[in-house]
Amino acid sequence: MTASTATATRPDLRPPQPPRPPGWRERLTRPVTYAVALAIAALVIVPLVYVVLGGFRTTGQIAATPVALPHPWIVGNYTEILRSPTFWRQVSNSAVIATVATVLAVAFGALATYPLARYSFRGREALYTLFTLGLLFPVGVAALPLYLLLRQANLLDTLLGVALPEAAFGLPMTVVILRPFMRAVPAELEDAAVMDGCSRWGFFWRVLTPLIRPALATVGVLTFVGSWNAFLLPLLVLSDQNSWTIPLGVANYTSTYTQDTAKILAYTALSMLPALTLFAFAERRIIASFTGALKG
Repeated sequence: MTASTATATRPDLRPPQPPRPPGWRERLTRPVTYAVALAIAALVIVPLVYVVLGGFRTTGQIAATPVALPHPWIVGNYTEILRSPTFWRQVSNSAVIATVATVLAVAFGALATYPLARYSFRGREALYTLFTLGLLFPVGVAALPLYLLLRQANLLDTLLGVALPEAAFGLPMTVVILRPFMRAVPAELEDAAVMDGCSRWGFFWRVLTPLIRPALATVGVLTFVGSWNAFLLPLLVLSDQNSWTIPLGVANYTSTYTQDTAKILAYTALSMLPALTLFAFAERRIIASFTGALKG
């Protein structure tokens, strides 16, 4: 064995080097990042807490001390609303519309994204660009033609007349979010599935859909929350009060009880509860989808 070979195969006996201390930029960036995150969280959480706590006070207490904890705690505002059949009818209407819109947007969005992500054909990028431009299309611009179309289809004053347009407006966001996840699935996996006798539909349903489940949960939650909070489209389509959704109910309740601020805050807090509950349960899947997008 030559000296050069012995030197090349000799193990490195040097002690491990200690980690390099963070530089001044890293020491400065971390506190600034935390400060910005806390400021954004405060801007979002503080109004929600104020609305919820305001519902446990009286209007006189709010007028005397606008920023204070309830003392004593008044639960009558919430119990009165929870005993109202009108409130539960509006919640039911919103739940039906949001569920139908979410199912249609996620299902058809996933089917539309599959060829845009996995196939190569002429005009694919132009078609994808058309979907992305749909994100910039406001509902107000389509108000008049949409109203005429729904009237011609006899869908005015129906829950389906609100759910179908909301699902259509949710398709661009679904396609834009799902496409990177579908493209990140290796082509070798699809080839192996085809060799095992799996059809294209079988690969989409049995292999691809489970792999992008966090992304599907993300677009589902975003579509549901957007549909739950929608105001302009239900206002345009629904004229019968029995078909009103919860945002229309909040607006009507606010105009009816203008002088009772505490009840308005309680009604608003209860209207936000279903969407916040769904978001809390789906938080892990949403974070997993964003983590997967960053890794991809």
